[in-house]
Amino acid sequence: MLVPNNKQRTTLFQYAGAKRFAYNWALARQQENYKNGGKFISDNDLRKEFTQLKKLEEYQWLNSVSNNVTKQAIKDCCMAFKRFFKDQAKYPKFKSRKHDEPKFYQDNIKIQFTGTHVKFEGFTDSKKKNKQQINWVRLAEHERIPHDKNIKYINPRVSFDGLNWFVSVGVECEDSLETPVNQGLGVDLGIKDLAICSDDNTYKTINKTKKVKQLKKRLKRQQRQVSRKYDNLKLDKVYKKGERPKKTKNIIKLERKINKTHKRLNGIRHNYLHQTTSEIINRKPMFVVLEDLNVSGMLKNKHLSKAIQEQCFYEFYRQMQYKCLWNNIEFIEADRFYASSKTCSECGAKNKKLQLSDREWACSECGVVHDRDKNAAINLMKYGQSIVTAL
Repeated sequence: MLVPNNKQRTTLFQYAGAKRFAYNWALARQQENYKNGGKFISDNDLRKEFTQLKKLEEYQWLNSVSNNVTKQAIKDCCMAFKRFFKDQAKYPKFKSRKHDEPKFYQDNIKIQFTGTHVKFEGFTDSKKKNKQQINWVRLAEHERIPHDKNIKYINPRVSFDGLNWFVSVGVECEDSLETPVNQGLGVDLGIKDLAICSDDNTYKTINKTKKVKQLKKRLKRQQRQVSRKYDNLKLDKVYKKGERPKKTKNIIKLERKINKTHKRLNGIRHNYLHQTTSEIINRKPMFVVLEDLNVSGMLKNKHLSKAIQEQCFYEFYRQMQYKCLWNNIEFIEADRFYASSKTCSECGAKNKKLQLSDREWACSECGVVHDRDKNAAINLMKYGQSIVTAL
């Protein structure tokens, strides 16, 4: 996270605005060329054309922004088109000033890090030492990003989430050569508990803790306050159809508080997910098995949709996937229709009458009493063993 002063904050927003302008210009240029019967314009040609555009008096303000910011924005637009042509993404849209997240690219060679600061390119053209300090933005977390001379940085990006500015950067490191040989794990995700592992480890949900409950209560109170203020505005004046009431300063303050509470809740949940997934990976299993959950279908249940959203299943799945890749652990995805909960882990018989409300059930064939989630985790582990053995 960055801690910019007022001048630096203004420059950061200016850079984000220039990036949005360059992206929209490239998108409009591609659309205009297509309508006139032309072929796709390469990003190299577009960047040359944009350089000539900056010489016009109307666009002189773009010269105060680092050249790499606008050039990378044009390249991103062309990449979005290429992904669309390959059916990997939807058709690119124009970036809205109101709804688009402010962010931009920094040159990976010119960006510099120390233990406490990061140096951006082009914040000031002055060579005086006191003015050169504007280029150095303070970091909230010290010694978080490696800053040795031999380190190569990859794709530095600066973004604003509505409250704070962040810098994200990739760092090259050596691949892990160790291959884990411990017994594989089956992990069953749930609502009552976040994750149940086949080795008897259970991770409870963070959403039932006192801290999260207090924050959710605060969020509900703040949202009621904003709602009342909007209702009072509508009572004071009759608005035309489609016309929205103008926000007062108090409403803006409250909405900023709501945004801050949302970020706090998301931060707590994602931090807990990182702790959980890292703890599972640190046990160094040979493989990890997760079910391909139909989350969109589960959200249609109005009684459980909110609890499912708060568990962040997709984020858990994503973290497990890349952490397994980093540690040479085989990540196995069980089929969506694999009956992990209904199958007896002892004899393999299926209980077709099992309902979602049944937390425990007894097998009609062997008589063993199963905990629903623990049984599913063991079945997932056996599913992984069969996959590994077949390979």
